[in-house]
Amino acid sequence: MPAIHLVEGPVGAGKSTFAARLCLMNAAPRFILDDWMATLFRPDRPDTDIIPWYLERKRRCIDQIWNIACDLIDTRTSVVLELGLIRRQDREDFYSRVDAAEFELKVYVLDTPEEVRRQRVRRRNIEKGSTFRMEVPDEMFEIANNLWEAPDSVECRERRISFISANQ
Repeated sequence: MPAIHLVEGPVGAGKSTFAARLCLMNAAPRFILDDWMATLFRPDRPDTDIIPWYLERKRRCIDQIWNIACDLIDTRTSVVLELGLIRRQDREDFYSRVDAAEFELKVYVLDTPEEVRRQRVRRRNIEKGSTFRMEVPDEMFEIANNLWEAPDSVECRERRISFISANQ
C-alpha cells in the first residue's frame, strides 16, 4: 500500500538526512519544500517583508507538491515529503487533505536539542554540503525555531507520530 511519509521538525533537526534514508527504504521519491523554494524563488527574495513573501510562495509550492504526490500515490508509489509544517494548524490543514484523499499517512518528527540544531545550521552554512539549500542566518534560525510547535498529545495520538532522535 503506498503511503505519504511526512517528515517534520524544527530547523536543523536532521529532516533532510532522515528523508533521504526513508526514500531508500521505501523506494520513494522525496519532495523537500526548501529545494523548491531555493530553486524557484531565491533570486526574487526581497530584502524586507520576507515572511509574507515566503508564506505565499510556500503555499503555492505545497499545493503543487500535493498535486504531484497525489499522482504518484494513484500510481501506487509512496512519497516522502518534507514540507516545513512547523505550526500545528499547517499540519492539521495537511492532515485534512490526506484524510479527504484517504491516503495512508506516516508522520515522523525529528527530535533534536536546540543547541545541536543551531550548531548544525551554522556548520551547514559554512560547509554547504548535501543538505544545504540556502543560508540560514542566526536571526532566521531564531524566527523559525520560535515558530515551531511540537505535536501535542492529541496530535500524537490521532496521527501515530513517530519521534526520531537525531542528536549527533
